Amino acid sequence: MVEGPSYTSDDEEGRSLMLDTARSRVKATKFVYIATLLTAIGGFLFGYDTGIVSGAMVFIKDEFQLNNLWQELIVSVTVLSAGIFSAFAGYSTDAWGRKLVIIMSSIIFAIGALLLGFAWSKEILLIGRLIVGAASGISSMVVPIYIAELAPASNRGTLVIINNAFVTGGQFIAALIAGGFTIPALIQLIGFLFLPESPRWLVRRGKYEDSLKSLRKIRGINANVEQEFESIREACVQQEREMAEKGGTSVFEQILSNSNLRKAMLVGCMLQIIQQLAGINCVMYYAATIVQMSGVQSKSKAVWIAAIGAGVNFACTFIGLFLVEKVGRRVLVLVSLAGVILSVSTMAVGFQISAYNSPVIAFHDNSTSQSICRMNNDCQSCSRLSSCGFCYVDSGQINGTCLVVSSDNRMSTGGLCKSGTDVKKHIIWAYEWCPTSYAWITFLGLSAYLFFFAFGMGPMPWVINAEIYPQWARSVCTSTSTTFNWFFNFLTSISFLTLSQSITKYGTFWLYAAFSIFGWIFFYLLLPETKGKTLEEVERLFEKKIDSTTLVGGVQNVQRKKV
Repeated sequence: MVEGPSYTSDDEEGRSLMLDTARSRVKATKFVYIATLLTAIGGFLFGYDTGIVSGAMVFIKDEFQLNNLWQELIVSVTVLSAGIFSAFAGYSTDAWGRKLVIIMSSIIFAIGALLLGFAWSKEILLIGRLIVGAASGISSMVVPIYIAELAPASNRGTLVIINNAFVTGGQFIAALIAGGFTIPALIQLIGFLFLPESPRWLVRRGKYEDSLKSLRKIRGINANVEQEFESIREACVQQEREMAEKGGTSVFEQILSNSNLRKAMLVGCMLQIIQQLAGINCVMYYAATIVQMSGVQSKSKAVWIAAIGAGVNFACTFIGLFLVEKVGRRVLVLVSLAGVILSVSTMAVGFQISAYNSPVIAFHDNSTSQSICRMNNDCQSCSRLSSCGFCYVDSGQINGTCLVVSSDNRMSTGGLCKSGTDVKKHIIWAYEWCPTSYAWITFLGLSAYLFFFAFGMGPMPWVINAEIYPQWARSVCTSTSTTFNWFFNFLTSISFLTLSQSITKYGTFWLYAAFSIFGWIFFYLLLPETKGKTLEEVERLFEKKIDSTTLVGGVQNVQRKKV
């Protein structure tokens, strides 16, 4: 349960305060940074998978003849698989330990990467991404916990964000190159064979000597780890005593029966939900496609523009890395989400202006006499139909016609842009996009979106979820919030192209803006500050109502009962 131990004397209170002060002054050793970097390779692999599908999609949708449904499946099957496996990862992490579960995820990553590297059909591609999704789900749940439990309070946020920096770094590198990612998975697998288990997990299993050895390895051979060990042990003993009083109820039942822990779970799950409903993975998965939608004709140019956005995302992650222990988690979340609202709205405005100034249908080709394509009046309405495309003359006055699309090669079945005909250079075939002079507004919004998201709403949900739950419930609670993340990731990614056609591109981004506004209000009212607190102190933040000091980003003092 969230409730901390009850102190019955001034001596015990002073001793506890001394332990908290000592732990808050502990600094991360070189070993902790090395362990964090090896652990964060899982984040790199997930980021690489996310980034590679963005750039590859504009090419493989033609190579494998993927319709909108198959494109959404290729993207979202990884997310669905990740959500399912992250739900079970919490229990396996408690039973087998953090270290073993991370090693297992590395092996699964390597297998999935090999399959993707040799994919010869869309079905094999789908299976490979399903396997990679399983590894992503496991890794995304256990990695932040492992890092948070190794890290001292003074560096915990920074070290957890390193994992997020590896995610955005993987996305950036994937945007620049294409290839397999078996080698990083093997590096993590080998490296983790030499890393220690989480000392908190070892204490929970009653392995006190192993926990002390692990702490000495993490903090340094000359460090005085007895105080930290004693604090962890006392917290675990108290929690186990309280759990025993509950009888035979399951961990999840005990979580739901505790009002303080329900508050913590609500905040943790909402952080993960709003992260996805703000549209981040639609932007990352479909970045190159979004650029094409905005009016960029060249596929390679669309990929490179998307790569610039991924670079912005990667670089700006380090803003959060340097500020998380200075300004705190709460401030970064609120500032980041405010910027996301502004930038998503900018993208919506860009698409909306382009739609209102869409090139008109100047004439109808005879080949469309019996087709729905003949009923459209402009390029915007034409491009919203998967069976139609816009063929136009690239001149000062853009004139064009809406033609039927072939199901075999995504080219026109008739007219000037008919597949197999000698199409002149000034005749351009636009499928799923329209020519516009307002694409720069969308690019501006996209870059601003990735800038604001990277330092706050990107890493903070993982940082906060890794530190707001008690030891006995941490794996289950983090697994639950991670599952919510993957579930809403799946919903947004599988619906993006469909929404773009049904409620328009700008309508889709206005929807993401509305979700973001709701999230900002929710976090302003309910998100406490956890900066500088030990994991045991953070547990007590939800014991009472959040006061006005916390609402402006201050750090609550932990109140203890005096006698």
